[in-house]
Amino acid sequence: MSENREIRIEVPVLARVEGEGALELSASGGQIETLRLRIFEPPRYFEKFLEGRGHQEVLDVVARICGICPVAYQMTAVQALEQAFGVQASPWVIRMRRLMYCGEWLQSHALHIHLLALPDFLGFESGIAMAARHPEAVRRGLRLQRLGNDLIRLFGGRSVHPVGMRVGGFHRAPDPERAATLLEEMRAALPDAEDLVAFTASLDLPQDDQDFTSVSLRHESEYPLYSGRIVSDRGLDLAVEDYPKHFQESHVAHSTALYAHLDGEPYLVGPLARLNLNHDRLSPPARAALDATGLQLPSRNMFHSVIARAVEIHEVVLEAIRLLESYRPEEPAHVPVTVGAGTGFGATEAPRGLLWHRYELDAAGKVRSAQIVPPTSQNQARIEDDLKRSLEAFGLHNDDDALRLRGETVIRNYDPCISCATHFLKVRIQRR
Repeated sequence: MSENREIRIEVPVLARVEGEGALELSASGGQIETLRLRIFEPPRYFEKFLEGRGHQEVLDVVARICGICPVAYQMTAVQALEQAFGVQASPWVIRMRRLMYCGEWLQSHALHIHLLALPDFLGFESGIAMAARHPEAVRRGLRLQRLGNDLIRLFGGRSVHPVGMRVGGFHRAPDPERAATLLEEMRAALPDAEDLVAFTASLDLPQDDQDFTSVSLRHESEYPLYSGRIVSDRGLDLAVEDYPKHFQESHVAHSTALYAHLDGEPYLVGPLARLNLNHDRLSPPARAALDATGLQLPSRNMFHSVIARAVEIHEVVLEAIRLLESYRPEEPAHVPVTVGAGTGFGATEAPRGLLWHRYELDAAGKVRSAQIVPPTSQNQARIEDDLKRSLEAFGLHNDDDALRLRGETVIRNYDPCISCATHFLKVRIQRR
C-alpha cells in the first residue's frame, strides 16, 4: 500500500533578500495532489506611488523596485515615457542605454551563477562554504559582478539606484578616459566570460525536460535586451503595446504576488527563454562558445538556465567591448522633450526576463496611472508547474533534506526577486 504524505515546506524571514515565501504541497501515492507557492511580499504600492508625480520623478521611483536590477526598471519606464511624449531618442542614446544595460546583466548573472546556483550543483550549502574548495570560481564571479557594477556606474553615477538617466537620454556623457579604462578591463575579463560557458556546461545538471512556452523580446538584428517585439515559440508576435491583449494578471488566494498567464496558460521568461528564441542573434564568438558545449536548443530543461546565463554574460561582455571601442561623448547627451498628455508603453529584457510598463500622463506630464509587470510575477505560475513535475520526477520517497534541496534548486533556476532565490526551505512532513 502506498504511503500517504502531507508535506508542508515553510520559509523563514531572511534579511538579505526581500520578501517571504512558502511552498505547501500535499501528496499521496507518489503524486502531488495540491501545490501552492505562497509569496508574502508586503504591499509595496509602487504603481500608486507614481500617480500624481511628475515624469521627471518616475525614473528615480521605479529604480527602487529592485536593488539588483534598477536599470531594467529605468530603461523600461523611459521608453514608455518617451513614447507618451512623442520623443525619439538619438541613435547615440540608444547605443549607450544598451551599453549600460549590459552592466546590469553582467552583475546580476555573475552573482546568481557563482553565489546562488553553483553551490547547488557543486554540493555546498552556500557560496561562502563553496569558496573554501573553489576559491577561483568565487573570485571570478566577484570580478565579473564588480565589472558590471562599474559599467552601470559609468552612466548612472552609482551602481545602485543610478541617477544618470533622464527622459530624452542622459544628464551627461561619461568621461572618455573612464570609458577607455573600462574598455581595457572588459577586454581582460573576456577569457573569464568565455571560460564560464564551458564551465557551466560541464556541471552535472539534472535532466528534467518539461513542456513550456518560452516568451521574450526579439530584435530584428541584435540579441534582445533594450527593445524588440514580444514573441513566443508558439507563434506569438506582438508589438509592445499589444501585450494586454494576450497576457493577463490575476490574484490567487494563496499569494500576495500577482500571477500572469498567456492566453490562460503559464509561460517562461528569462535567460533560457531568450536563448531558446534568439540564439541565432548571438554574436559569432558567443555562438561558437555555445556550439562548443553541445547544448541542443531549444532546451526544455530549466536546469540549463545556468548555462544560458553564462552565455549571456559572454554576449554582454562582447557587446560592451564593441560599444566601448566606438565610444565618443555626445553633448548634449539628451534630445529636447516637450511634455504633454499621452499614453506610452515600454518593454525590455531584465536579467530575469521580460519587463513591461504602461504609463498614462496628463497635460502637465504627471502620471495618471501606471502598470508594471515584472518578470518574477510572469514566471510565478510556471514555477508552480515546474515544482510539481520536478518533485514528482525526483521522487517523493526521498528524505526531507533531499526534497528541500530539490525544491530550492528548482526555484533558483528562475532567480526570482524574492527570498526564494536563496537557500531557504524548511520541510515538515506529516505521514498518515
